[in-house]
Amino acid sequence: MIGYYFITDSGLSRAGNISDVKNALAARVKFVQYREKKASTKEMYEEAFKLKRICKGNIFLVNDRIDIALAVGADGVHLGQEDLPYAVARKLLGKKKIIGLTVRSLREAKAAQKLGADYLGVSPVFSTTTKKGAGPPVGVRLINEIKKAVSIPLVAIGGINLLNAKEVILSGADGLCAISAIVTRPDVKKEIEKFQALFSGSI
Repeated sequence: MIGYYFITDSGLSRAGNISDVKNALAARVKFVQYREKKASTKEMYEEAFKLKRICKGNIFLVNDRIDIALAVGADGVHLGQEDLPYAVARKLLGKKKIIGLTVRSLREAKAAQKLGADYLGVSPVFSTTTKKGAGPPVGVRLINEIKKAVSIPLVAIGGINLLNAKEVILSGADGLCAISAIVTRPDVKKEIEKFQALFSGSI
């Protein structure tokens, strides 16, 4: 079980990526994905380097940017369907690094597992404004269909909040990410713990 999967968003964050990641780790998050679309490559490298050190002992992934992942010694990358092909990414990163792939259909999910992806990001589950160009929501039914067809972990992303998160978990998601429901709040750790509790069944 992955549980709550943290993705940074400097555009929405109240306290900044460094603070958010520290709070996420304090809330027992094991997977942190660094996603940054506005900073320069140098700025991304410097921030990713700091975050990698903070995440010591946990999984630190970089969204899209294989060069940044390699430069800071990240544990792997998360790639979308329009990013560098999986085979090329694997060749650059090596066999031991983690590669997650975003999928929006059962066909893409099966293909991703066949390629050798370590986990899948099913996105967007619900309508979201956090990620531009995310496309129409795929719904929880797709999570259930994919769960029955593949053996690698599924992380649900997009439009998730405390009101619909339980439905997402019951549909078969091994992990989930809610960005705006977390980083826009004053107490990031407390909000993440609410999602973590859903996985443990304590609420």
